Formats: sequence, C-alpha cells, structure tokens
Amino acid sequence: MLGVNDVSCEPDMHPFQVPHTFIPGIEPPADAIAHWFAFVGQRLLVEQTPDSVQIPQLKSLSEIGLEPVRIQFLGWLDGQPCYSAELSETAIAPAGMAFSSLRELHEALTEPFFALAARAVQIVAWDRSHQYCGHCATPMIQLVHERAKRCPSCGLRQYPRLSPAIIVLVYRGEEVLLARSPRFRPGMYSVLAGFVEPGESLEDTVAREVREEVGVAVKDIRYFGSQPWPFPDSLMIGFTAAYAGGDLVCEPAEIEAAAWFKPHDLPPIPGKLSIARKLIDAFVAAASRSDA
Repeated sequence: MLGVNDVSCEPDMHPFQVPHTFIPGIEPPADAIAHWFAFVGQRLLVEQTPDSVQIPQLKSLSEIGLEPVRIQFLGWLDGQPCYSAELSETAIAPAGMAFSSLRELHEALTEPFFALAARAVQIVAWDRSHQYCGHCATPMIQLVHERAKRCPSCGLRQYPRLSPAIIVLVYRGEEVLLARSPRFRPGMYSVLAGFVEPGESLEDTVAREVREEVGVAVKDIRYFGSQPWPFPDSLMIGFTAAYAGGDLVCEPAEIEAAAWFKPHDLPPIPGKLSIARKLIDAFVAAASRSDA
C-alpha cells in the first residue's frame, strides 16, 4: 500500500519558472533593442524558421508594421530589455511570423522565453482589464515605480491579479481517483481542482472541492508543490490526500465521470505542461517503487 510520503514532488524546474538571469523592472530603459512579447488575446507573436521559433527582437513593434494598444516593461533577460504588448484583435502577423497559443509553444520556445511569455500574458490581461477603477470608474494611472495602478479620484490601488486554486490527487491504497470535466478533450481524465473561496485555508478548499465534485471525504492532506498557470491568472497549489470514505457521486455541472484507476491502467491524462501531470506521474512512480 502506498504511504502519503511516497507521492512527492521532485525539485526540478516547472515550465513557468522564470530564469535567474531575468531581473524584473518597471521603468523602461532608453531606446534599445528588446524582446517583444506581443499578444492578440492569448496568442503570442513569434518568428518562425524551419529550425526554430523565437521572440522578436526590435526597438519598436512599428518596425514590423504593428502598433500596440498598450505596452508594459517587464525587465531584463541577460541584460536585454523585455516588453509585453497588447495588439488589436485585427492585427496580422508580418511575413515570417505567426500568432500561436502558449500551449502550442511549450516545447517550441526555449525555457526562459516560454516562462517570460507566461508572465507577459498575465501582465497584458491585467493591464487590459484594469483600465478603470473598480470602485468609482475613474481611469486608472499606471505607477512608475511599482507594478500597480492607482485611481486618482479615490486612491484605490490594483495589482496584477492571481487566483489561487488547489489541485489534489486523491488515492485509495494502490488506486488513484481521476475525473473528467465536460471541458476536457475527449477521453481525458485528470485530478480534481478548484478555486479557493474567502475564509478558507488551502486544506479546507481541498476537502470541500473533493466533497462537492465527487462526494467523498479525504484525510492526510499534504502539500505537494505549486505552479503558476497563466490560463488566465491562476496559481495552482498541489496536494495529495487519502480517501477517507463515501461513494463516488459526481456533481453534474462540474464532473461528467469519475473512477478509481490502477497506476498501470490509466486513461488519457494531461500533458507535461501542468502540475496535474506531475501529481499523476509521482503517484505512478511511487507505485512502481512499492511494487519493486
């Protein structure tokens, strides 16, 4: 039987971990060639060649005929400036370039640029959705020394939004509980997840989400690891938990199927981009060690 300490997170880099050579910044430098993380919605502008996919390096997007709606200075990567930019929905990629989703670019971009793209798309979304004060509807002012906006009328400050969510692998002896949402691609199952509500601890959220979504109780809730998830602005906090009782009863608005699976007989599961996959892989690895 697997013990709670058998399913553990390896301390390797997650796909969204910004490199140590990146220095965040707020105040842009003087005119210089920079990396431009330019988005139409959540699709990133990249240069494509037969051998590589790269982030454009320019002094200004106007050099390639694009005029950004808004820009934010991100900081320096290996001493070179980096900017995020929001483009119009009607923007057309120049010759030799294309707009691609971050999920498509996971293995195409090198790790530092993929991680910065994930940070940039969240800054773009925050910038776009906080143009006006949420209290009095006055246009917000971008602060020059802080990643924040301030209302000149009522003084409200708004910082980039993060939405904390738990994600939990529930196990019962040698079995893992997996479920599928109607939103998943056909056939795919995953672990359970849900957003933290006001007044809850993370452990409270784990117990509530499992109970609400599949009707069972859990115990021995243990922290596993965390991961940013820029779709659009979540921070995923991973846990493991042992089954404590109850029958599987799916909440139809959230879960269309749930079942217990053996580690050697899993259904299609999420790709390696997500902490969900890391949780499942850790469970399978623990089961293999247990069998050895």
